[in-house]
Amino acid sequence: MKLAGLKSIENAHEDSVWAATWVPATEDRPALLLTGSLDETVKLWRPDELDLVWTNTGHSLGVAAVAAHPSGVIAASSSLDSFVRVFDVDTNATIAVLEAPPSEVWGMQFEPKGTILAVAGGSSASVKLWDTASWRLISTLSIPRPEAPKPSDKSSSKKFVLSVAWSPNGKRLACGSMDGTICVFDVDRSKLLHELEGHNMPVRSLVFSPVDPRVLFSGSDDGHVNMHDAEGKTLLGSMSGHTSWVLSVDASPDGGAIATGSSDRTVRLWDLKMRAAIQTMSNHNDQVWSVAFRPPGGTGVRAGRLASVSDDKSVSLYDYS
Repeated sequence: MKLAGLKSIENAHEDSVWAATWVPATEDRPALLLTGSLDETVKLWRPDELDLVWTNTGHSLGVAAVAAHPSGVIAASSSLDSFVRVFDVDTNATIAVLEAPPSEVWGMQFEPKGTILAVAGGSSASVKLWDTASWRLISTLSIPRPEAPKPSDKSSSKKFVLSVAWSPNGKRLACGSMDGTICVFDVDRSKLLHELEGHNMPVRSLVFSPVDPRVLFSGSDDGHVNMHDAEGKTLLGSMSGHTSWVLSVDASPDGGAIATGSSDRTVRLWDLKMRAAIQTMSNHNDQVWSVAFRPPGGTGVRAGRLASVSDDKSVSLYDYS
């Protein structure tokens, strides 16, 4: 397995690019790349040339996260302005605007069947679940705060939720917090199953293995990528190699590798059998906020793709084989 650089667009946005995701292919078009930036815009790109399809200017503050519905028809962007905008991918028309106050929105992800949008609620210490048919708030999964903190104990304010990830079967939802803990919920019962430990600094990114719904990967400011058994509550392994914060982690569709982006300005590819980084890509010159593998599917698409975005305002595309 290896990455090969295909194309980079310098100044893809006018400011730092914080978010990237792939919009799955539909019958009419291939998968497209969606990016969100501190410049308050969301942009849609056509691979492999990274041709710009459209730009959306619907937010009044920086865009912190983007998410695509599994149908490939709709997507969502969240902003520091506390709003989530849901839109039609092909026409860029707004479908719904979800209000998230009193908290900013960080990570978000559509449930694998597409019926729910999960939103990491920042300082609300919760994950909000929105029904994608009515766009109504249907559940709030609250993260327990530490019991009876002393006045001198600052931990009570640390349950700040940064990241969310659905298991492939949609039965589990994991969320990562500023204090390094990861909570795993049984979504049907709205019940906290357990907390996973192993990080002591913010967990900015989570992803489940596409081939084993028990396995959860987490990236943290402590520089480590951890592998957890999200059902058995055990730490399966911890991988190190980045020299600074791990800002993003994503799993390859074949389940054999993960990619990470870091504030050490690199993208790394990790072989999960070896549990080690096997390749480092250094085409960004500032921290790499998001990495995303293209999902499988689409007519005649065989090749794997990985995208990365950075504070250097650029978007990079790689072949993954």
